[in-house]
Amino acid sequence: MPNPAVPQLPCDAGLTRRHFLETSAAIAGALGLATQPVTQAADKKPSGEAATARPTHPLDPLTADEIVRAVEIVRQAKKVDDTWRIVTVTLAEPAKQVLRSLKPGEPIPRRAFVIAIDRAKGQPYDGIVDLVTGKLERFDPLPAGIQPSITLDEFAECEEAIKRSPEFLAALKKRGASNIELVMVDPWSAGMYGTERPDEAGLRLSRALAWVRSEATDNGYARPLDGVVAVVDLNKMQVLRVEDYGVIPLPPESGNWYRSYQKEFRAAPRPLEISQAEGPSFTVNGYEVSWQKWSFRIGFTPREGLVLHAIAYDDAGCRRPVIHRAALCEMVVPYGDPAERHFRKNAFDIGEYGIGMFANSLELGCDCLGTIRYFDARMNDSRGQPVTIKNAICLHEEDVGLLWKHTDWRTSQSETRRSRRLAVSFVATVGNYEYGFFWYLYQDGTIQCEVKLTGIMHTTTAAPGEKPAFGNLVAPQLNAPFHEHVFTARLDMSVDGDENSIYEVNTVSLPRGKQNPHGNAFRAEATLLAKESQAQRSVNGASARFWKIVNPNRKNRLGEPVGYRLIPGENAPPFVQPDAAVMRRAGFLAHQLWVTPYEPKERYAAGDYPNQHPTGDGLPKWTAADRSLVNTDLVVWYVFGHNHVPRLEDWPVMPVASLGFMLKPDGFFERNPALDLPPPVTA
Repeated sequence: MPNPAVPQLPCDAGLTRRHFLETSAAIAGALGLATQPVTQAADKKPSGEAATARPTHPLDPLTADEIVRAVEIVRQAKKVDDTWRIVTVTLAEPAKQVLRSLKPGEPIPRRAFVIAIDRAKGQPYDGIVDLVTGKLERFDPLPAGIQPSITLDEFAECEEAIKRSPEFLAALKKRGASNIELVMVDPWSAGMYGTERPDEAGLRLSRALAWVRSEATDNGYARPLDGVVAVVDLNKMQVLRVEDYGVIPLPPESGNWYRSYQKEFRAAPRPLEISQAEGPSFTVNGYEVSWQKWSFRIGFTPREGLVLHAIAYDDAGCRRPVIHRAALCEMVVPYGDPAERHFRKNAFDIGEYGIGMFANSLELGCDCLGTIRYFDARMNDSRGQPVTIKNAICLHEEDVGLLWKHTDWRTSQSETRRSRRLAVSFVATVGNYEYGFFWYLYQDGTIQCEVKLTGIMHTTTAAPGEKPAFGNLVAPQLNAPFHEHVFTARLDMSVDGDENSIYEVNTVSLPRGKQNPHGNAFRAEATLLAKESQAQRSVNGASARFWKIVNPNRKNRLGEPVGYRLIPGENAPPFVQPDAAVMRRAGFLAHQLWVTPYEPKERYAAGDYPNQHPTGDGLPKWTAADRSLVNTDLVVWYVFGHNHVPRLEDWPVMPVASLGFMLKPDGFFERNPALDLPPPVTA
C-alpha cells in the first residue's frame, strides 16, 4: 500500500493526457482519471505565444481561433456533423518560394491541413482550408485501406468499449481478475501483417492489450493480462472479438514507482541554484528566437511535436542559413517476440498516433531547470475543438563545461571559455514510455539532436519457472521483451543556400607500401553521393564514417566548399528480417542515411499514413526514382536507434537512455567561430 506519510515533493506533474481531459469531462470519466488544473510555471512568465494573439508569420502554428474556423469551413462545405471525427487540424506550411517571396506588409498566407473520418461510412478524408479567403481548396477521400492516426478520444472510448465486452469480462473471470475497475487497457495500432481476416478488410482497427492493477494506484504494467487481445472496430467502437491464447498466471509482485510507495528516501542533495539575475541571453519575438548569433523559429505539430524552422547563424553581420526545417518525422518500436499474441507489436508512435498529441505540460525545476521560456501547443480533439497544452515546449540555457582552453607554459598565457548551449525541448508520454526530444545549439556553430528514453517498459508474463527466450525477467514472472526504439530525423538542409551536395567520408588505413612504409598511415576519403541509390548508407564505426553536406557554390578562404558534417551517435541496425511485415511499412529502417531532393509532399519517412498501410510508402518508394543529388535542394534523413536489452535496473522505471547525432561546421567558418567569446568572470 502507498505510504501516506511521505511528504509531497516538488515536481508533482500532471497526469498523462491531462490537457485533453480538461476539455472533455466525458473522456476523463471514461479513463477513470481525475483532472487537475494546469498551473503556470513558477517563473510566472507568459508562454511564448501569449503575447501573439494573431499570427505574425506564415510559419506560426495555428491559433485556437484558426482551428475553430478551419473546422467550421469544412463542416459547412461538406455537411460534416458530430458523428465524424476530426483527426488533425494543423498548419499547412507554405512552400519555400512563397516564404521567400513574401514582402513586408503583404498579407500572410494561412492555410490549414485537415484530416477527418466519416465514421458511418468508414471513409477518411484530408483537405486544405484557406483561412484567409475562407474557402475549402480540396477535401479528398483517402485510398481504400488507408487509415489516419488514432486519436486520443479513440483511446479512451476503446478502453471503455472493451471493459463492457462480455467476451472480455469472461476472459478476466477465467484468470481470477474480476474487478474491472483495476483493469488497464492500452489500444495498440493493428498494423498490417498479412494475417488479417477478409471480413475486416477496410475497417479501422485496434488490437488492445490489458493489464491488471493489484490496487487502484498500482503500476499496471507489473501484471500483464497476457494472452488476451481485444480487436476493436474504432469507427463503430465495437469489440469484434477477443483472442485468448491461454491462461498464464499473473505475476505476483507489484512494481510501484510513485513517491508514496517509497519507504524511505536518501539524504537529498543540497540545493543547486541556477539563476540569471540579468535574465536569459536569448530573445523571443512571437515564435522567433535569437541567441548567441543563432536565429530560428519554433513550430509544433500534432504529429511531429517540436519543429525548428529557418536555423541560421550570424557570421560577421551576414545571416547564413544552415537548416530550413528540422524535426523528428517518424519512429517505430519493433519488438522481438515471435509469439502469436506478440509479433504484431511494432508501434509507429509518430505516424500511427502523433507524438505531439502526447506532449506533457512541463514543470519548472523538474523537466526544465533555470530561467525558462515556455511555449504552449495548440491542437484539436476529435470533435474539432481546440485544445491547449500549457508549457509544452521549454526554452532555456545550459552550462555544458569547457568550450575551449589552452595554457602556454612558456608565455604564461592561459585562456578558457565555458560552453553554453540553448536547449529547446518537449516530453511526450506514449502509454508506458516517456520520450524527451531535445535540440541544442552551441556557440561554436554545432547543432545537436538528442532523444531521452525513460518511463516504464512494455511487459509480458512468463510462466512460473520460465526463462524467456526473447526478453529478460525484471521481476518474478515478469518479462521485458527485447525491442528497439528507432527514430528518423528529417533535415531540410540549406547550407549557405539551397544548392547543396553530400559526401560520405571514411577513414581508411593504407596498405604497406611506398605510401605507408611504416604502417602508420591513414587518411579520410570523401566520396560524392550523386544519386539517391548511392545515398542509402549505413553507419560504420570501423571507418569512423560521417557525412558532409556542402554548398559547392560557396567557398571558404582555402578554396573548399563550405559545409556541415553529420556525425552519428549511438545507433543499431534493425534486427528484424528484411522480409518481415514491419519492414513493408518501415522500409526506412534498412539504412541509417537517406538523401532525397526537396519535394514538399515527401514529409514522413514511412509516408503520410502508415497506420494499417497495406503495402508501405515513404523513402523506399520515393528513392526508386534515383534522382540527382548534386548541387540541388537536399533533404537528409538520418535514422538512429537504441537497442533495448532490458536490465533489472530498468524496472520499475528506467533511468534515461540517450541517443542522437550532431551537425558540426566543417569549413563553414574561416576559423573557430567561438574565439570572440568574452573571457568568463572568475568567482
